[in-house]
Amino acid sequence: MTKFCLEVSGDFACFTRPEMKVERVSYDVITPSAARAVFESILWKPQIRWQVTRIEVLKPVRWINLRRNEVGAVFSTPSLQQMSNAGSGNLGFFIEDKRQQRAGLFLRDVAYRLHAELTLAPGAKDPLVKYSEMFTRRAGKGQCVNQPYLGCREFAADFRLITDPGLEASPIAETRDLGWMLHDLDFSRPVDPQPRFFQASMKDGVIQVPALDSEGVKS
Repeated sequence: MTKFCLEVSGDFACFTRPEMKVERVSYDVITPSAARAVFESILWKPQIRWQVTRIEVLKPVRWINLRRNEVGAVFSTPSLQQMSNAGSGNLGFFIEDKRQQRAGLFLRDVAYRLHAELTLAPGAKDPLVKYSEMFTRRAGKGQCVNQPYLGCREFAADFRLITDPGLEASPIAETRDLGWMLHDLDFSRPVDPQPRFFQASMKDGVIQVPALDSEGVKS
C-alpha cells in the first residue's frame, strides 16, 4: 500500500445526487467515487486499485444555478446489436431532435485535497513500487491518460501532486453533517454493479472516507 495526495480544483463541479431524476443537483462536496476517478485518470491498470481515504475541502461551498442543453437519448445495446446483425442501420441521430434543456444546481469555484491509497489487485504479479513510480512521475509532470473532471466531463479539473500535505494550507474551518452520500459502486457483480452509500460528515473541512467493505457502508 502506498499513499498519495492530489489537490484538484475547477470553476464548476456537479456530483449528482442519484435521487434527483430530472434536474441535476450536486452533493455539497466531491464524492469518493469522483475522487477515485481523478486518480484513475492519471493512472489506471487492471493490476491496481485506488481507495480514497480522506477528502479535505479547501474552499467554501458555493452554488450556482445553470441551464444546460443535454442529449436526451442514448443508443441501447440491443438496438446496436440488431443493426450489427442486419448489416445496416443508422448509428447516429440528429442532435437537434434529441436536445433537452435542463436546470441544474452546481458547485462553483471548488478545490479539494484528496488522499488515496494505491494497492495491488488480487493476482497482480508486478511489484507495487512499479505503479507507485509511474503515478508519481505522471502526476508530478501534470500528465494524465484522460482529462480529470469534477463530476461532469465538461467540468475539467486542474490537479497537482502534493508530496508533503503538512506544508499545505489548512482546509476550511467548517463542520456540517452531509447526510447519506454515494461512496462508490460495488463491482463484485460486474454485470449489475450496485451503489453503496455512507453517512458523511465534514469536521473542520475534513471528510474521513471508510473502506467500501466496512460496516458503515450500506447498499
